[in-house]
Amino acid sequence: MPTSEPDGADKNLIERRKRNCAVTLSAMDVFPAIADPARREIMSALARGELSAGEVAALFSISRPAISRHLRVLREAGIIHDELVGRRRMYRLDLDGLAPVTAWLTTLTNSRASGSGGWPGRLDALETEVRRTRRERRTAPPQSQKETA
Repeated sequence: MPTSEPDGADKNLIERRKRNCAVTLSAMDVFPAIADPARREIMSALARGELSAGEVAALFSISRPAISRHLRVLREAGIIHDELVGRRRMYRLDLDGLAPVTAWLTTLTNSRASGSGGWPGRLDALETEVRRTRRERRTAPPQSQKETA
């Protein structure tokens, strides 16, 4: 009777895939977590200091269970941390949790990292091209209707 147990090589492959998947998902969980406007507002409030769940909920017109879900998503993404202080759970922003976002934005804005000038360099090149085209159009002789058709 065949066993459903994978052999050693298959086990290693499965474990490696699990690890890769976990690493990718943990870093990518930050992006969906900050995609929601309410969560970004919660992050802004926590950037000013620690708040309890009730204090966070008081800032919004949505239900407390909805706030609780938003806090859970942010906590699971590693963006905020909570600590039980007496009977209250205090939440604080953890900027280290935003490291994947910071790294991604750095690759977009760092001109040396992209090798082709980055976004600032590309925008400067576009501006130069637009000015050159406008200058050429101003100095070019007027075309007859046959040439433009």
